[in-house]
Amino acid sequence: RGQNMKVTVKKKEASRPLEITTEYIKLQDAMKLANLVGSGGEAKVLIQEGQVTVNGEICTMRGKKLRPGDSFTFQGQTILVTAKA
Repeated sequence: RGQNMKVTVKKKEASRPLEITTEYIKLQDAMKLANLVGSGGEAKVLIQEGQVTVNGEICTMRGKKLRPGDSFTFQGQTILVTAKA
């Protein structure tokens, strides 16, 4: 009993860094900066529809402040916010 336990490890998608020079960046602006959307309006709709996760949790706040170390995912692409050195 318990010998056939299969542990499935979700392969973490390689995240792409997004350098910011400020203390934080708003989620919708980060999506534009990462070229995931064409406009802030497009980002707003996608975020409000729950299509974006921040640090693994669905986020519907377009003004969510992302700081270095935070990550967000949209359509399978994970972006990691990093501070410009």
